[in-house]
Amino acid sequence: MAETTQNILLDRVRNGLPLSIGERFSLALQLSIPCILAQLSFILMQYIDASMVGSLGAQASASVGLVSTSTWLVNDVVAAIISGFSVLVAHRVGAKNNRAARLVLRQAITFCFLLALAFAVVGTICAPFLPSWLGGADEIKHDSTVYFLFFSCTVPIWSFNFLLASMLRSAGNMTVPSLVNVAMCILNVAFNYAFIFIAQLGVLGAALGTTCAVSLSAIYLFYYTRYRSVELRFSDEKGSFRPEKEIVDEAMQIGLPMAIEHFAFCSAHILSTLIVAPLGTVAIAANAFAITIEGLCYMPGFGIGDTATTLVGQSIGANRPRLQRSFGYITLLLGMGAMTLGGILMYIGTPWLMTLMTPDVQVQALTTRVLRIEAFAEPLYAASIVIYGIFVGAGDTKMPSVMNLATIWFIRLPLALLLVGYYGLVGFWIAMATELNVRGAIFLIRLFVKNRKLRKNYAIY
Repeated sequence: MAETTQNILLDRVRNGLPLSIGERFSLALQLSIPCILAQLSFILMQYIDASMVGSLGAQASASVGLVSTSTWLVNDVVAAIISGFSVLVAHRVGAKNNRAARLVLRQAITFCFLLALAFAVVGTICAPFLPSWLGGADEIKHDSTVYFLFFSCTVPIWSFNFLLASMLRSAGNMTVPSLVNVAMCILNVAFNYAFIFIAQLGVLGAALGTTCAVSLSAIYLFYYTRYRSVELRFSDEKGSFRPEKEIVDEAMQIGLPMAIEHFAFCSAHILSTLIVAPLGTVAIAANAFAITIEGLCYMPGFGIGDTATTLVGQSIGANRPRLQRSFGYITLLLGMGAMTLGGILMYIGTPWLMTLMTPDVQVQALTTRVLRIEAFAEPLYAASIVIYGIFVGAGDTKMPSVMNLATIWFIRLPLALLLVGYYGLVGFWIAMATELNVRGAIFLIRLFVKNRKLRKNYAIY
């Protein structure tokens, strides 16, 4: 029944029919819940990897944690380019031009596969040298190299899975990608247990288990998209998979600023790893666990941000500026509410959660301390995430990307360098929490006050 109601409300968006405030909240909430579940299942996969690897000791956790920011760099840049194509799909579905949406999908499959393949080659070449570049200790270099090498070889699989899920969400189908992600999480538990403990492959087993789960997910998403998606199925019609310059250029205008931002953003995270690495194995492991646990708070924000992108994008396609503005405000309220609650739960529950993830008492205590600092940044961090999703749905990515980069490079990193010498890892997380609060405030200012030109062009404010 919920899915039927959701489809009815989406059809009313696309057909220019009125929606009450209650119906708008209902639609945003119905779309957000599956998105949140999808994001949380992704984080649970990281929890599973971290806890199973953590049971092998702090050294194994540090091996994975050392290269985690590098894996984000690859994933985020590819995901940014995919997002450019996804926004085009949302606009075309909103305009009720499903044939054009399928054309974008076909071309996105080819373009993004070639991009992911290039990253796989570069990552494979860099894998033996990366742990040394990041300042890792000798005892963790081998496992770090093995983990990143295997990850690099599987980038096309990860990217294909993300592409199909993103396309379905842009078309308004949040349920299927979410259910597939939950199933993927369950499969990840089984595969990880088999490879880490039964086959005794250690850190490599974690990478191998996750890849098997992602591969099965990608296979089903391709089947569903090709044969069953009302908006995107292309099994009944012929069309070229060869990228066309006009569509690629349009997608890159949206995705390229995001890709540059993600590259610089993740490069900053890699620099953050260099700042943390000299603090020792306990600090590296605690930092990796803290980043993973914090995802439990911010992934709902990203899920609601995805909803904002879909609703704003389809409203633009349907040429409904007032609805664009309304959905922007509604998703902002939902995102800030969800992450504020998440911050409270993180502050209270981290000590218990850490006992499940590692037996190392020092790592438990340090992780708890830094996450209780980070909890106070969650409300404004939510604002920046959701507003960014609103901008992406409107095709406006240049200035938000600059804003993200400016805060992390000119606030977080200099402050971290200043504080880490006095307070260690705690100082690093104080800097992070400060920067996230500043970033959220800047995004709110731009949303409500500053950018009159964007308000005139896109009318989403």
